[in-house]
Amino acid sequence: MPAPDTLTVAVRVKPGASRDRVGGRFDGPHGPALVIAVHAPAVDGRATEAARRALAGALGVRPAAVSLRTGAASRDKLFLVDRPGPELSGLLCRLRDGSVE
Repeated sequence: MPAPDTLTVAVRVKPGASRDRVGGRFDGPHGPALVIAVHAPAVDGRATEAARRALAGALGVRPAAVSLRTGAASRDKLFLVDRPGPELSGLLCRLRDGSVE
């Protein structure tokens, strides 16, 4: 169970994209998920690492604050963000549900 000072983010990773992009919604096994397209291939965890870094960048947090909770070998992942600020939930909703590229 995640600690109370973490934010769980459901993500759908699209590896092998022409460019990295964070935004969009995918209704997956973990509920509404944020779509993260990454250039990295789905080989040896490279797409997962690229998605972790892209998520950190989009949320404006240090990459070390974002960790994988589940889904190492899946396109559907759960990431944890340590000590999220009060604005992160709103930013996450805007990224996932529109109005932010």
